[in-house]
Amino acid sequence: MNTTERLQALSEFLTAHRAKIQPSEAGLLTGGRRRTPGLRREEVAAMAGVSTTWYTWLEQGRDIKMSAQVLDRIALALQLNEDERQYLFMLALEQPASTVVLESAPTITPALSRILLELHDCPAIISDRRCNIVGWNQAAAGVFLDFELIPLEERNMIWLLFTRKELKTLAVNWSDFVRGFLAMFRSYYGQYLGDNWYSEFIQQLSERNPDFRNFWHQGDVSSAPDVFIEFRHAKVGKMLFDLTTLQVQGRTDLRCSVYTPSVGSDTDIKIRQLMSKLGDRDQSVVR
Repeated sequence: MNTTERLQALSEFLTAHRAKIQPSEAGLLTGGRRRTPGLRREEVAAMAGVSTTWYTWLEQGRDIKMSAQVLDRIALALQLNEDERQYLFMLALEQPASTVVLESAPTITPALSRILLELHDCPAIISDRRCNIVGWNQAAAGVFLDFELIPLEERNMIWLLFTRKELKTLAVNWSDFVRGFLAMFRSYYGQYLGDNWYSEFIQQLSERNPDFRNFWHQGDVSSAPDVFIEFRHAKVGKMLFDLTTLQVQGRTDLRCSVYTPSVGSDTDIKIRQLMSKLGDRDQSVVR
């Protein structure tokens, strides 16, 4: 998309969304008949704290200077959702907006729960943007820990990796395992700089375990690290997995980490043996 096409798309986007908002929805008093549907340009400009002339030029698709702060105010005036806000920033500045911190609890849909259930031969864990574990299947509980027995405030993948000796014993290449998760965690940290939870968590875990400080200062960043992992399980012995993390579509920032038995290994057989020893309950757990 060249500059002309981008600015034309921006013009059409702003015009369409301005037309969707009724004055009453924006808290404006109206009187008499209005010639155009939705808000007037001067009304959007006033709510965004810019001049009518500047906003008119923006909506006309002129190549003018603009800041992220002004675009955020325009997004608020036009009542854009997060996806629409990101689209506005990409058209206007050719870069994504900083991510809004949402405090609502993540939700796992019945469809996602069904996916966990169907992955019965692959340990799978659903985590949120803070790496809190919010869902898992029985294979994950069998290979790692019975997360149901972990206090909710400690049910965080990063926290468990650095505080549970059984996980460090489980992973033969524990360093690679940890670096993969920390790279993903740092990616979230960069997206949510306005969330004080991250700095508090990092400080707390640094005081709890010096190893965390050493790994954290390496500065690895990856939104979806692929890691090969070798486990030594107490019940079934050597297990080889390829870890793939998948971003779940939607605005909840959920991620599904799937441990797929490595091709050519007997890990899939050992998973079934392990499930049989556990009673093969074949269920997923969502929290």
